[in-house]
Amino acid sequence: MAAFVASERAVSDYSRLFVNRRAFTMQSLSRDPESGRCNYFRPQGNVPLSAAVLRRHLEGEITIALYAINPLTQRCKWMAIDADYPEALRDLLKLQWALQQEGVEAALEKSRRGGHLWIFAQQPLLARACRRYIHGLAARLNVPIRGAIRDSNSKEGAAVCAEGIEVFPRQDRLSSTGYGNALRAPLGIHRGSGRRYWFYGADYQLEAQIEYLNRLKKVSEEELSGFLSAEVTREDSRQVTLPANQQHGYSRRIIGPQFSILEHLGEKGRRVGRNYVTRCPACASHGKDRHGDNLAVSIADPRKYKCWAGCTKEEIRRALGCPIPMFRSFAERTGAKAKNIGL
Repeated sequence: MAAFVASERAVSDYSRLFVNRRAFTMQSLSRDPESGRCNYFRPQGNVPLSAAVLRRHLEGEITIALYAINPLTQRCKWMAIDADYPEALRDLLKLQWALQQEGVEAALEKSRRGGHLWIFAQQPLLARACRRYIHGLAARLNVPIRGAIRDSNSKEGAAVCAEGIEVFPRQDRLSSTGYGNALRAPLGIHRGSGRRYWFYGADYQLEAQIEYLNRLKKVSEEELSGFLSAEVTREDSRQVTLPANQQHGYSRRIIGPQFSILEHLGEKGRRVGRNYVTRCPACASHGKDRHGDNLAVSIADPRKYKCWAGCTKEEIRRALGCPIPMFRSFAERTGAKAKNIGL
């Protein structure tokens, strides 16, 4: 394998792009005799990540993994989508294309069994917001998320997805002493395969790769807030319809008294983009949503609201003491089921 020399500028640019805290792990140079893997370990003595360590990684002497979240701010410099299952590259390309339609430039990196899709920020973004955005995008594209619960109407029932993408950061937030999950830092040598995996968008040379990453458009906090607001609008603007053989004389559009959730909340919460963000009543009834930001309500149309923790509208309305009328609830469930089976 050809030797690489990392310039001071390359190391500096790499640090600016990827390093959000000084904790890291290293990949063992030898395989574990039982698993056959080159495992990761934390350096003894809490050695901080330095320019010298980054240079050794880029030049192939060692291989490190980086943590996404800085626990002092709960923010991250990048989002990464890790996929290593049979249809991984197809799904990553689908996500990359959808991101591009929203003006987000994502870099696709090869990996041993699939790939990683990297998205960079203009300034560190809240990890919780980053995860919501990627999870919402994946759900919209029917891209499986590893560990997510499948639809209980599916043949498998409420089973957990064994294969699918993993989103980094892996946590919404960390304790002040937490680490989270580390991801192999790009452009180094994977010790298990002995290979260096490149980004698809540039020549396979270190300087060209880093220059390519520098040129990518970075996501701003305002853009991320806009994406999340648009996601709320998409979720709540879908019209509910019944299949023709189940209408029983009702109009295809369900019309009834307009419900404004803001009239029933104790407080609107804070404004984020085009939404109010506040505590979800359903989460609160179960002792959750400690930070009071699970529920997003459209400012322009308060009939549109979404719980990012997954509470349904029926659960939210019940927690407020204003349950959805039974005929509407039945129609919504039936319409959703019809959509799932392609009617």
